[in-house]
Amino acid sequence: MNGKPALVLLTPQARPAAQLLMQAFPAWEAYAPDDAALPHALPLGKAADTIAVLFGQGRPVIGLCAAGILIRAVAPLLADKTREPPLIAVAQDGSSVVPLLGGHHGANLLARRIAHLLQGHAAITTAGDLAFGLGMDEPPKGYALANPEDAKAFMAALLRGGKVRLDGDAPWLERSNLPFDQEKGALRIAVTHRAEEGGAAKLVYHPRVLSIGVGCERGTSPVELIRLVQTTLDAHGLAREAIAGLYSLDLKSDEPAMQELARWLDVPIRFFDAQSLERETPRLANPSATVFAEVGCHGVAEAAALAAAGPQARLIVPKVKAQRATCAIALAPAPFDGAACGLPRGALHVVGTGPGDAGRLTPEARAALSEASDWVGYGLYLDLYPELAGGKSLHRFELGQEEQRVRAALDLAAGGRRVALVCSGDPGIYAMATLVFELLQAEPARRDWQRIAIEVLPGVSAMQAAAAKSGAPLGHDFCAISLSDLLTPLDMILQRVQAAAQGDFVVAFYNPVSQRRKEQLAMARDILLQHRAAGTPVVLARNLGREGERIALTTLGELDVGKVDMLTVVLVGSNASRALELPNGRRFVYTPRGYEKKRQ
Repeated sequence: MNGKPALVLLTPQARPAAQLLMQAFPAWEAYAPDDAALPHALPLGKAADTIAVLFGQGRPVIGLCAAGILIRAVAPLLADKTREPPLIAVAQDGSSVVPLLGGHHGANLLARRIAHLLQGHAAITTAGDLAFGLGMDEPPKGYALANPEDAKAFMAALLRGGKVRLDGDAPWLERSNLPFDQEKGALRIAVTHRAEEGGAAKLVYHPRVLSIGVGCERGTSPVELIRLVQTTLDAHGLAREAIAGLYSLDLKSDEPAMQELARWLDVPIRFFDAQSLERETPRLANPSATVFAEVGCHGVAEAAALAAAGPQARLIVPKVKAQRATCAIALAPAPFDGAACGLPRGALHVVGTGPGDAGRLTPEARAALSEASDWVGYGLYLDLYPELAGGKSLHRFELGQEEQRVRAALDLAAGGRRVALVCSGDPGIYAMATLVFELLQAEPARRDWQRIAIEVLPGVSAMQAAAAKSGAPLGHDFCAISLSDLLTPLDMILQRVQAAAQGDFVVAFYNPVSQRRKEQLAMARDILLQHRAAGTPVVLARNLGREGERIALTTLGELDVGKVDMLTVVLVGSNASRALELPNGRRFVYTPRGYEKKRQ
């Protein structure tokens, strides 16, 4: 299956089943109508259109609805069964699960998993599954079919009474109901790690038993590394589909050529520390004292291949050299999970979750939270999305422990974890993103930090949410100023307020007051009053996106500091900002950009 599966429900009655599925499959995305009240679901919109768009994107669609709804929604898109993603209809109560499309692209397997979870029945209708207990073009994890285009003809021959000869070891085939005849079988199934031609009467399955170890100089071209590996596979008659994974020394985890090679091979890439690779020295064909002196182990490519494939593996291709790279290949005695050995390159996503409202959590941020192994952050922020927290390790920190939480996130990621550093609002606005880069620059000796894959994912900031809730006060030039003097001297803060006042900027005040600090907001108000009218509109937005949200409109002259707390963001208009009250009593603030000049 390709793409993130999408769960679609149309009525509130499907919510219990939907909640069970989302808990079991937290990486899925849910789409639901408002009255379904499914936490963190994306808006469904018009059901048929949403289903069609998701299916058209190649994403598996699981609909808690009648099968006909799904069929009618995707009917105009049906053209090539070999490329269609799974489409599964699930009864609202979970009693029946019907794979409608993509049965041999993961739909049958997924339907069975869903039925098991919901204690229902999977209505599998594909002929091969019914007759022989398996789909020929859907081998289990650890195997790949080299010629899926021949599976239909092969299955048709079986259903006509054909007999099969099996060459190779495949317990899952031996346990099936296939009609084996090792002497007279006209149909053949080959299970091999070697490249082999298939056909309508011969299916070739490749067990994932090969591990490729690689090493390269810093800055090696991806083309050189890819060419080396492909040439080596071809020279030894090895099948690309038999590769379980790509492996190297952890010092190379941020090497672009290796990452590109893994993407090109479409296999996981994992890394070992020098001590782990050194333990493989007795099995190396080409141990090197020079390599040991440089990185602490007597070989990288050979040792990494052997370490991944396990103690019973053997080196079938000793180290092969290119100008700046090396590779070696080991053969395991049985298929293995290439992602389960070694450590992945650690990843740190600095995630902006917005003001706390699930509807304002971006799809990108939602995906990062869903896919993370660890969440790090202020405890209040970690509790905002319980539906996404299942199976995560939560690392809670108090206010004032900002550096501790960033260090913890970096350390976890350096250990190969996939970490979400959770921030409210936008992570680059008075939040943790800047501290991440500050520590990276301040401690260059932490090379393990330097190798992490780091990405900052934006969120809806407090000032954006406040502006949207109150109208459009940020419609022209604006600035943001934090009134907290914990990290910035008060004199500098007031200097910036003075500059913003003189420049007639709309101002968003963050951290306007605290339990110990009340006077800064009053001082800022008084400075602004020297440059703009007392009637200048002001927005007080408290607890945005959370229970107890309150938006209040006042004026600069009437701004009462006592009505502001640390959960409030304050927007002060410019001289051009205006207040608007509609006949129904709704009030807004906006700042014109100058379009009225075009109307004159």
